[in-house]
Amino acid sequence: MELASQQSPRPQPVTGNRAFRLAHWVSDTFNGLRLQAARRWEFVPQTIGYQGYGSTEWVRVLGRVVLTTKPNPGSREEHAAKNGNQNIRGWRAFTSVPIQFTEVEIEIGGMTARVNADRGGLVDTIVKVSLAPGWHTAVLRAEGTEPAEAQIYVISPDTKLGIVSDIDDTIMVTAVPRPFLALWNTFVLNERARMATPGMAVLMDRLMVEYPEAPVIYLSTGPWNAAPTLARFLSRNMYPSGALLLTDWGLTQDRWFRSGQEHKRRNLELLAEEFPNMRWLLFGDNGQHDEAIYSDFARQHPDSVAAVGIRQLSAGEAVLAGGHSDTGDHTGTPVPWLYSPDGAGLAKGLLELDVL
Repeated sequence: MELASQQSPRPQPVTGNRAFRLAHWVSDTFNGLRLQAARRWEFVPQTIGYQGYGSTEWVRVLGRVVLTTKPNPGSREEHAAKNGNQNIRGWRAFTSVPIQFTEVEIEIGGMTARVNADRGGLVDTIVKVSLAPGWHTAVLRAEGTEPAEAQIYVISPDTKLGIVSDIDDTIMVTAVPRPFLALWNTFVLNERARMATPGMAVLMDRLMVEYPEAPVIYLSTGPWNAAPTLARFLSRNMYPSGALLLTDWGLTQDRWFRSGQEHKRRNLELLAEEFPNMRWLLFGDNGQHDEAIYSDFARQHPDSVAAVGIRQLSAGEAVLAGGHSDTGDHTGTPVPWLYSPDGAGLAKGLLELDVL
């Protein structure tokens, strides 16, 4: 059965002053040159499927279309890729080149939708389809690529609790000066050198035992290029499977740089709108803007938040992060807030709230 096309963002007129329009022209020209070079170097087109989520009436499908290098057949690199055992520097994730605005066919539950990838090669779209609660598979196809599968978790209408967690300094220890954090984590650090925050995986596991139907959303300002690396980190450190909601760097239609804070606020608002009868456990840290973002969200949607757990940075981490807040501003909201330097302390607080 064929669905009407579900459109992802297509090219739109660029707004702003002459310098902003020039920047877009330079960006598009540079990406065009990268595409030419990648094809000359025999990069291969690839569709990547990311884990999504949805209700019994719709699903959010995420994916990306890029040109990327292909491991030599039979090589150690190919074997590691197939088994998820890569041990690589982060910069290698950025050698791929996005294929902009290409058409992607999505098939799920006997339905088919056609969308267009955005400027960064990203597909982020809603497909209306009736599915039973649980795991489903969406198949994404773009011209010239092998089909890619994306796991979709369909949330039951009876589910009352979900989990949203930040990544950097919340479930993954970074300990890098904040101005250089993104560059270091994505371009330099060997992915197996990333350390899990003590006790957080155990806390997440206990929550999944208590609430086996709870969806898990990892909401981060990290770039989509890092998604495979982050997914391997989560699996390697025994974190529960969940949808990664990341972002792209660089120009948008009306901004010089994408706002990480706006990205988090917008997705939290979407979750509140999409699942009005659910409450969310929100996990973050006190070294970024998580407290302010969660405070605003809790004030606007107090019935959508079960509790907020904030991982407190150590003195050294706080210095590197540019400071921290001890308590944040939680005035005007009845939502309980928990603070601890590790997952064990947050688990103790959730036990006292009778959440665990």
